[in-house]
Amino acid sequence: MMSGGSYTSIDHQKVSGSVPAVSDPGHVTVKFAESNLQTFPPSATQGKISGGTNPPRDADDTFSRPVNGTDEPQSGGWLHRFTVGAYKPYFDVDTRDVVERLKESLFPFRGTFTEKTANNPDLYGPFWICTTLIFVAASIGTFVTYIAHKWKKQEWNYDINLVTWSAGVFYGYVTVVPLALYVVLKYFSAPSGLVQLFCLYGYSLFIFIPALCLSVVPLEIFRWVLAGLAGFMSATFVALNLKAHINSAGERWFLIVVSIFLLQLALAVVLKLYLFTVTV
Repeated sequence: MMSGGSYTSIDHQKVSGSVPAVSDPGHVTVKFAESNLQTFPPSATQGKISGGTNPPRDADDTFSRPVNGTDEPQSGGWLHRFTVGAYKPYFDVDTRDVVERLKESLFPFRGTFTEKTANNPDLYGPFWICTTLIFVAASIGTFVTYIAHKWKKQEWNYDINLVTWSAGVFYGYVTVVPLALYVVLKYFSAPSGLVQLFCLYGYSLFIFIPALCLSVVPLEIFRWVLAGLAGFMSATFVALNLKAHINSAGERWFLIVVSIFLLQLALAVVLKLYLFTVTV
């Protein structure tokens, strides 16, 4: 019988003999394929839709250059029209510019407004004029009816419809009429800038602000004179500023100018009949 130490030594030799020897593999070199992750951004950007190697359209510098010297980039494609930045150049005027254009609208026989604003038509003035007209027309119309009722000692109720009606008339007129005229001029091959037409029609309404303020005088004939004078000056302002441009429309230019003139007069009549015809 073997001792414990001899048994352990023999058993260890048996176990060791059952494991095969593994040779040393030596140095192993691992190679990785070249990847674009080594540099960022990659040297060539893949387009979003075409799948080519050219940069996508919205990454082109044409859409990231500043607008009129500003530092703000433009958005890409037609979506730019739905951003505030697309309309910022049309509000890029100061007080001096707006005041000069308001003065020009008060002297309609000059006919130089379109020429002076050709390079920088604005929408700030028309928006301010229309908004002011809404509140002036509603407040003056309310005041006139209030005085008429109190003069005859009758009950008076405020009509909120004056505000909504005024907003619909002024905002609608300064939007729909220039847009329709733009289509007509384009049809007669005498196209004009749409923003230029918005600007012209917006400033043409300025004369109605002092006319509405003076309509508080309780004389019917005086109110008719004011409405007629304001409508005539406004119509002359628009017609003369477009006359030189519409001359290229051929023989029908006269009909276009007359239509423009009559539309402005019709606006004055509507304002007189609705706002300053008081029935008690």
